[in-house]
Amino acid sequence: MAGILYGVGVGPGDPEYMTLKAVRLIRENEVIAVPGPVAEETVAYRIAVQAVPELAQKTLVPLEMPMTHDREEMERRHEHAADVLEDILRQGQNVIFLTLGDPTVYSTCLYVQKRLQARGYETELVSGVPSFCAAAARANVSLAEWNEQLHILPAAHRLKDDLELPGNYVLMKSGKNMKQVKETLRASGRRVVMVENCGMESEHVYRGADEIPDSAGYYSLIIAKEAEA
Repeated sequence: MAGILYGVGVGPGDPEYMTLKAVRLIRENEVIAVPGPVAEETVAYRIAVQAVPELAQKTLVPLEMPMTHDREEMERRHEHAADVLEDILRQGQNVIFLTLGDPTVYSTCLYVQKRLQARGYETELVSGVPSFCAAAARANVSLAEWNEQLHILPAAHRLKDDLELPGNYVLMKSGKNMKQVKETLRASGRRVVMVENCGMESEHVYRGADEIPDSAGYYSLIIAKEAEA
């Protein structure tokens, strides 16, 4: 009988955000896949090992997934990762694929999960705390109240509108385009808060577009709320 692939969310950074189910699955299974060339150096591993110290004794499978907009390179990496994990699943071993935040939200794990599922293997996604929920809590603000809409955009790939839709916005992956994003935020007149490296030792909270540095890192998440009447 083939093994099962579990895409397991470890939350955004604070190991105390890891779910009991995530901790249990890591403890109960031997093979742990991690997105990165060196498993122990990845953010997902560094988060999980704090909650599950025995992770250091597991069989770690590094999967190199460089951040690139080259579609052919991405396809090649995802296919290779699926091939590597298929060899393990075929031997009857489960694989726990650690992923930041929640595996259903802009997760590298999804590309591999869909490929293995198409090849006939059983897969399961295990929810974790999404980064935007953790960031909102850290900033002590709501994401949506009463009948407010919530819009989630990957700002590194697209930010073509002027945030004109009603409700509140979450802008993820804003780092590379931060200067343009800040201009859009200022023009929108919205109340802005950004959390960089949420839940990590290097966490920083910025309030207002003018506070946000142009050089903000990859793990920077912006919440832009409608101006108060």
